[in-house]
Amino acid sequence: MEWINKKNILIVGLGLMGGSYAMALKRLGYRVYAIDINPESIKYAIDNGLIDDGSTKADPDLISSADAVIFALYPKTFTTWINENQKFLKPGIFITDVTGVKECIVYKIQDILRDDVEFIASHPMAGREVSGVQNSSDMIFRDANYIVVPTDKNTPEAIEWCMMLGRILGFRKISVLSPAEHDKMIAYVSQLTHCIAISLMTGTDLEHVENFTGDSFRDLTRIARINENMWSELFLMNKDTLIDQMDRFIDELTQIKELIADEDTEGLKEKMRLSTKRRMRFDR
Repeated sequence: MEWINKKNILIVGLGLMGGSYAMALKRLGYRVYAIDINPESIKYAIDNGLIDDGSTKADPDLISSADAVIFALYPKTFTTWINENQKFLKPGIFITDVTGVKECIVYKIQDILRDDVEFIASHPMAGREVSGVQNSSDMIFRDANYIVVPTDKNTPEAIEWCMMLGRILGFRKISVLSPAEHDKMIAYVSQLTHCIAISLMTGTDLEHVENFTGDSFRDLTRIARINENMWSELFLMNKDTLIDQMDRFIDELTQIKELIADEDTEGLKEKMRLSTKRRMRFDR
């Protein structure tokens, strides 16, 4: 099935990410519908042309008319929604998600899902330090990375469909990882970085820090403005992998601490040269 044949797209969960998907797909000419428990989110999306119609409830007619569904829900809510509403999904449909953890959720969804509905997981590595549909922007996908996360239960058609979604949304790089590989990578490049940003903001009693910072501190702590409900759930659902990455980071920071304590100038310079070399890969 090609994306061109999937005219009606349903988005379940209309926050920043769901709203950004809606904006991009509407711009591309699709009919976009949404379900979100917040009536203000639905009203904003309709008034601003992000969606054609929406509901605050799991409307059977809205669900059954969808040719594809994108879930932008918290992981636990995602499972509950599937349990309660999958009976309304059109046979043969492909569904995907934006969830930030995979191993603890993908297999569970695939196990409870009907045989004639296929779930192919994905993760857009895009976002902003603000939340809510009113902050949606399809520009967040430009030059961003997109990860497709298949399992043995997924068909080649579903994998290609999910990759095509990433392409039409404008992502720069599309990668394929297993759920375990995804969670290990995300623990390092996303969850650990949020832990570091939180620690920088909570780890000092110095007053009025904001009056004395430069760009480096502001850049490092941009993501410290954080959705505590979503991120606490993501941290705990990927607990073991995240703690392993935190231990590795603590070990590395301890090495740098010891180099400074020992006044090992050459050791410090070698760390910095390695850091510079690896960071240059991002600028290609």
